[in-house]
Amino acid sequence: MRPQGLSPLCLPFHHAPTAAVLHGVPEGHRERRVAPTRVRRSSSGSLDRVVAVLSALGAALMYALASVLQQRGAAAEPDDQSLRLSMLARLARKPMWLLGVACDVVGYGLQFLALGHGPIVVVQPVLVCGLLFALPLGAALAGRRLYARDWLAAVLVCAGLAAFLIVAAPHAGHNDVAPLVWTLLLTTSALTVGLLLMAGRRRSAWQRAVLYSGAAGVIYGGTAALTKTSAHLLGGGLVHLLEAWQPWVMLAAGVIGMVVAQSAFQAGGLDVSLPAMSVVDPVVSVVIGAVAFGESIASRPAAVAVELAALIAMSAGVTLLARGESGRSLQGHAQLSS
Repeated sequence: MRPQGLSPLCLPFHHAPTAAVLHGVPEGHRERRVAPTRVRRSSSGSLDRVVAVLSALGAALMYALASVLQQRGAAAEPDDQSLRLSMLARLARKPMWLLGVACDVVGYGLQFLALGHGPIVVVQPVLVCGLLFALPLGAALAGRRLYARDWLAAVLVCAGLAAFLIVAAPHAGHNDVAPLVWTLLLTTSALTVGLLLMAGRRRSAWQRAVLYSGAAGVIYGGTAALTKTSAHLLGGGLVHLLEAWQPWVMLAAGVIGMVVAQSAFQAGGLDVSLPAMSVVDPVVSVVIGAVAFGESIASRPAAVAVELAALIAMSAGVTLLARGESGRSLQGHAQLSS
């Protein structure tokens, strides 16, 4: 199996025994020949981190476009289609919604690439930037403009995210976990999603949108773990990937997540249906990465304090963005009623 962060093209050199690498090298020059190997490996790790972050940012933009386009299509669906597969069939007849699905596919490909080059605790928090792209895009399509409060919230999210990535200094963990860990992980996620969906059925439209959005975030957070393992399995070849159970569960979870997300978009606008998903997804992913996959982050008291402050800043920024958008929506409804 391919070590984390190494291209398949590097396998022959990486796995070469030390004696083979040093064969035929004079004794006095062996230290000089080994040193560049360490530099090359360090450079490869830095390049992997850059690829992971840039791919995650690209995925965030694509997911933002997908959310805007899909929400506009799902909002027109009747309430009795909520949480039904038939809703996807109805939406599939709408070109705008299909364009949103295409953006989702591109975004997922970029996320797959990012998780193949970096740990979950780096990739998933970057995806929260999708909200920064989605709300301005949604406002532009609705003919509205962003205010100073919105830009302040954007700065809070970006500053919190940057601080978290710099201070946490996350390190890659395992590419897979034991069957018992997978069982506990999937069971816990399924129970949490079920409780959120049951609670949403008895709520008003905007509350249902928030609860369904949170459920979709849990599903996508769990899917990120399946994606990471699948990306690693793909390093052993396509047949090796298809023989494993993880990609098939990942596919099923992706379909379920889409149905739940579309139901959230149907129940409320982006101002209430997207923020919860944007926050829950990376938080669940970070917890799974740290607890199940051993993806360690800095744990010194000072570092933990900064990490918590960064997460609070991101949450506050996301909340301010959502409230600002919600306030403008309520104002628009009031003007229409008067």
